[in-house]
Amino acid sequence: MGRKSLYLLSVGILLAYYVYTPLPENFEEPWRMMLFNTYLKSAVHLATFLEMLGLNHLMDSMMIGMSFDEVPPTSDENVTVTETTFNHIPVRVYVPKRKSEALRRGVFYIHGGGWCLGSAALKGYDSLSRWTADRLDAVVISADYRLAPKYHFPTQFEDVYNALKWFLHEKVLAKYGVNPERVAVSGDSAGGNLAAAVTQQLLDDPDVKIKLKVQSLIYPALQPLDVDTPSYQGYSHFPVLSKSLMVRFWSEYFTTDRSLEKAMLSHQHVPVESSHLFKFVNWSSLLPERFLKGYVYNNPIYGSSELSKKYPGYLDVRAAPLLADDHKLHGLPLTYIITCQYDVLRDDGLMYVSRLRNAGVRVTHNHVEDGFHGSFSLLNFKIGYRLINQYISWLSENL
Repeated sequence: MGRKSLYLLSVGILLAYYVYTPLPENFEEPWRMMLFNTYLKSAVHLATFLEMLGLNHLMDSMMIGMSFDEVPPTSDENVTVTETTFNHIPVRVYVPKRKSEALRRGVFYIHGGGWCLGSAALKGYDSLSRWTADRLDAVVISADYRLAPKYHFPTQFEDVYNALKWFLHEKVLAKYGVNPERVAVSGDSAGGNLAAAVTQQLLDDPDVKIKLKVQSLIYPALQPLDVDTPSYQGYSHFPVLSKSLMVRFWSEYFTTDRSLEKAMLSHQHVPVESSHLFKFVNWSSLLPERFLKGYVYNNPIYGSSELSKKYPGYLDVRAAPLLADDHKLHGLPLTYIITCQYDVLRDDGLMYVSRLRNAGVRVTHNHVEDGFHGSFSLLNFKIGYRLINQYISWLSENL
């Protein structure tokens, strides 16, 4: 074998190693996932390299890459799309063109992206909003919010909360022809976190007279206290969202100080004076039995109180909705939660299902056995269409 052939063989082996990702047998489109994951890995590696050189922050580089997938607010034959602001927060508004004799449903949607990435203009979210508006005959508000690393908690929460409160004014609902008794809040991933958090916050706000009818949470991130749940352990290196990337998202939500990220990865970020909070996220008692097999719950390791004093947000219920007590949860509206098997955030959603049901809330839980994080908004995968159809069908029946 010549030197050139040996070189090409070596390159081919390295390329195959980089592309190949072991996937479960029930995965619907394994090669599509491998190619997509190769693209993601390459983007993250490049962004990490630029950050190491001090040229750009990791999240800023990734956001630049994502911006190429944004689309303008273009109306079509079924839906009118406009951009405006609700209380100074940018939103996209999707209104069906066909005439309606009755007031329409209203859906307030919050995009995901780890509080650092994404926008309502991304093609996947734009398509989702169009389909929801058309098929439900609903007015869809797709909200943006300021992102980390430039902005930290509670900015993202406050942006979404202020925009939602604006939408829930009687005059605003009337302007868009929305029935005040048929309004939903929804979001995926970090957007699911924000949706859950603002829904809780509305319960205590005397200025809000109109109540949400439903909340719909798609594989939400609900707590940063325990990042060693069975799903974090079992799928720590699974495509799309690894444990290390999710911890980076969590830490960036609160600070650019990487010491919080390091403490989270070593499970030493919660001080002993906050030990009582672990009862709200104790997966040994909150997960269904079949998700506990092969995993042993270890008592928490407590760190110093220095980080929690500098960045108290990660112990704030507005950032971690799973930390709400049962009394608060009891007042929440009808809830729909999607969890995916191959997702580090799976157990956050499962624990919330258990806690909500224990508090007397009506919950529809859709666990997707072949699902993975991000599948809801990845329309180049068949599973994306399937989950969106299930989501819209549930809203059609319950909103």
